[in-house]
Amino acid sequence: MTMHDKAYWQTLASRLQLTTQAFIDGEFVNSFDGSTLKAYNPATGQMIANVTACSGVDIDRAVLAARRVFESGDWSRCPPLERKRVLLRFASLIETHAEELALLQTLEMGKPIADSLAFDLPETARCVAWYAEAIDKQYGEIAPTSEDVHATITRQPLGVVAAVVPWNFPLMIAAWKFAPALAVGNSVILKPAEASSLSALRLAALAKEAGLPDGVFNVTPGHGAIAGEALGMHPQVDALAFTGSTATGKRFMRYSSESNLKRVWLECGGKSPHIVFADCPDLDAAAQAAAAGIFTNQGEVCIAGSRLYVEASIFDDFLPRLVSAAKNMPAGDPLDPSTRMGALVSADHHAKVLNFIEQGLSEGMALHHGGKHATPIEGGWYVEPTILEGTQTTTVMREEIFGPVLGISRFTDETEALALANDSIYGLGAGLWTADLGRAHRVSKHLQAGLVWVNCYADGDISVPFGGMKQSGFGRDKSLHALDKYSDLKTTWFNLAYKK
Repeated sequence: MTMHDKAYWQTLASRLQLTTQAFIDGEFVNSFDGSTLKAYNPATGQMIANVTACSGVDIDRAVLAARRVFESGDWSRCPPLERKRVLLRFASLIETHAEELALLQTLEMGKPIADSLAFDLPETARCVAWYAEAIDKQYGEIAPTSEDVHATITRQPLGVVAAVVPWNFPLMIAAWKFAPALAVGNSVILKPAEASSLSALRLAALAKEAGLPDGVFNVTPGHGAIAGEALGMHPQVDALAFTGSTATGKRFMRYSSESNLKRVWLECGGKSPHIVFADCPDLDAAAQAAAAGIFTNQGEVCIAGSRLYVEASIFDDFLPRLVSAAKNMPAGDPLDPSTRMGALVSADHHAKVLNFIEQGLSEGMALHHGGKHATPIEGGWYVEPTILEGTQTTTVMREEIFGPVLGISRFTDETEALALANDSIYGLGAGLWTADLGRAHRVSKHLQAGLVWVNCYADGDISVPFGGMKQSGFGRDKSLHALDKYSDLKTTWFNLAYKK
């Protein structure tokens, strides 16, 4: 895609027509009680729109519409080739409108426009297209029974699927959930985060244009405590997929137990360890990866390598390389294509991140870089890329900050490195750098994480699963394995020996 200059993006932003109403049953509508959310531009701190905030009544309307169209079979029972055609058209429309969608993401959550356009939107479109292509390539099974029995094993859609998604990758992570759910034949209700509803609402219009029947794809912005809870408690929601904090994930588990035992799939918090052994094949590459692994997307990444462990014998050689890499990622205007780190999503989150830094310093951590509010644009919510050195007991090394704050510590051998890395309630991602093939296998096997990278960090593809262990959640986004979350296996047993 062409990367335009800053003036281009500023002009395009000034001309944007924002969609702010909820999308329910094929129509853009206001909330039942007239409630709205304020949408802000993190780069400037200024409000840009009032967005519909759905009430329980609105959620009920969306669920009933989704249920109605599911039962009608307009989508759930239409031929696989037809579902494939519609979803490929949807993916194509996302590609066609990539600039607009990328700009909306940048304006509502502060990420660099270069990242939105070069990564988020291509991955969103590819995800939808990939699951579209998977639709007519899923076969049923015949069980190996006796010859007087014919037993089939088939997949069928669950019904109504709610997807509650975060603001850090608002369209890509949403697609990880709605694309496989739609591919199987479910109806979907997408509940975007409070801070990032605008891009999801524009996506809804493209879904309708692509030919998804009314009620199959709904977007219900709103407060988590109202719209999110209503989805979690609704007796006609069959499954709920969530990405966000561990605390909120636990609430959805409780909602399930208190309602209809709906399936709940969680991708929650992370505090991912990144280990550099003394035999690292390329210290400069490792330093660049360590910086990108925490400062990309302002550190607002669930798999951010926020705990860096460096073998003591190379620590003093590695640290200046790391600081140099951090200096090359200063906070900047998100609409400037050269910016590699933008603004934090909200004033509250900005204050929270700065408070973590202050707490780290008060606990005796050594500041090697950053540590302060940044001001590329007055009024915006920026923080310098920050590197703090300290022990495993410090708050910075233990709690998920979700900002550009890297905790770094030393270790002496492989055993200690593993012990430090696994000393966390989380188990989402982990990385290691070594030239020793045996060590790479040993350490990756014993790291308690759903995703492990060797001599790289945070690489991925739609064809491989994404998800964690421990309190980082369960279930997997991406790959064919994601289809398991949104479908039931049905066994049908035919008694061939029966005679009337």
